[in-house]
Amino acid sequence: MNQFFKGALASVSALLLCQAAWAQPAPGSKPPPSVVVTDLAYTREVAQYFEVATAKSSGGVSANQHGIVGTHQSSGTYVAGTYNYVEQRELGSFSNDIKGAILKGGALRLIQGKRFDAGAPQLTKAEQVLNQVQTGKMAAPPARQPEVHDIVARIKKGEFNGADYVLFGTLSSLQFRDSLSPLQGTNSLTHQFTLDLVADFSLISTKTFEIRASFSAQGAGGDTKLISSRGDVMPPNRGKVIRETSQSLAASVYQQLADQVGLELPEAPAAERQAPARQAPRSETTILR
Repeated sequence: MNQFFKGALASVSALLLCQAAWAQPAPGSKPPPSVVVTDLAYTREVAQYFEVATAKSSGGVSANQHGIVGTHQSSGTYVAGTYNYVEQRELGSFSNDIKGAILKGGALRLIQGKRFDAGAPQLTKAEQVLNQVQTGKMAAPPARQPEVHDIVARIKKGEFNGADYVLFGTLSSLQFRDSLSPLQGTNSLTHQFTLDLVADFSLISTKTFEIRASFSAQGAGGDTKLISSRGDVMPPNRGKVIRETSQSLAASVYQQLADQVGLELPEAPAAERQAPARQAPRSETTILR
């Protein structure tokens, strides 16, 4: 029994050593470039309705030789309006599959960067107006907030330390579609729920700020259900739609990234590969250095 455990321990140790050797670059070779994949940046205009009201009231009763005298004083201020501002955020739902595609490709090292720092919380417009009414002083202009699209400033700020490149994505369009279509000759309908997403990407050097790749990528997913015309309700599978969209977006991103910077595409499973009659020579040159 002791020999069995010793043999098993030796096998595990050998496996761990093989994995460690695989993870480390060969002596004298240069490690592959490292990259950070950001979440998809987006901005949107927000309209905020606000109301501010203050009131002050005082009164009293006094008596003199002519009788009883009552006094009352009141004042009030009411301000209302709509305040428009631009909200800057990152959408974290579609970046993991892109990271997985890069890991599967094996030509780049993946590094986790910091999330976008939107800065200190700002006073709402209602709070600014209320302070102005109470103090009688004009409110100071809000401090300049970091911009999610200013990738150079974010690199200098240290959000992507340790990375040679940043794959920066910006959300261009995200649209859900929900439609019903009758099936001719039947009493049934098809319920189609789809999601289309388009994003712009740039691969930027953290040292020189040079753009090494730039492209747009699209992802799409859908769920189709067959329902009767009797008023049946079958909610769409939103999780499936989002997952399909994320996976198709990741495939498009890696394909275009490989085309522009010379990365090797990961091999498809054996069942999906087809042997062409004649295959062009395959270049193994990697442009990123």
